[in-house]
Amino acid sequence: MPATLILVHGAFADSASWNDIAEELADEGHRVIAYANPLRSIAGDAAGLTELVRTIDGPVVLAGHSYGGAVITNVPADAGHIAALVYVAGFALDAGQSPADAASSTPGSTLGEAIEQVPLPGGDADVYIAQDRYHQQFCADLPEAQARLMAITQRPIAATALAEPSGPAPLWRSVPSWFVFGDQDRNIPVGAQRIMAERARSKRTVEIAGASHVVGMSRPADTAAVILDAARSAGAVGSPGGAN
Repeated sequence: MPATLILVHGAFADSASWNDIAEELADEGHRVIAYANPLRSIAGDAAGLTELVRTIDGPVVLAGHSYGGAVITNVPADAGHIAALVYVAGFALDAGQSPADAASSTPGSTLGEAIEQVPLPGGDADVYIAQDRYHQQFCADLPEAQARLMAITQRPIAATALAEPSGPAPLWRSVPSWFVFGDQDRNIPVGAQRIMAERARSKRTVEIAGASHVVGMSRPADTAAVILDAARSAGAVGSPGGAN
């Protein structure tokens, strides 16, 4: 049975960020779902994704970009037949680690200098990338006109979500993982991504020279190839829970 591929976007983007990849994956015969990530809290966003996974028969591959990686990491292993994880410039957090912790684990992130916050009732805040900084910060390898529109339509993330500790049972400990990221990522430094891939014992790590944080948009064919590699592995997994 072909794997169902669930694509989870991160902060400052939306499900449309997967468009080019989704088309290629669907052309290969997979059912593809782009999860509308609420960007409110790791635990809450993962709970919504978990309920989606529970509705699916057959193997599932979860792919998470950026903060979406934190979300897929917090789906429980018994939610379904989760056969593979793909981190697309994504946070493969350890237990108790927050996205902010991981991004600051090595030098190189300039996100803090580029963000703007809008207060929310209750004391939280929505975090945006300033529109005049968005292109260079988030997607320097995309055309300026495309980056301008993305800056206008970006979805904010709750500030508390970026500081929220990940849960006690990272899914990558029991499910095989693949990683793809660029060496010019200004949100999550390449050094931090290498650490996360090594810690998760990545089955395959693809580091793309010159690629920004939106490696899935600027290098869709390369990124889709990694997801399809994971999907082929998923098709060979025979037992629910995705155990190695």
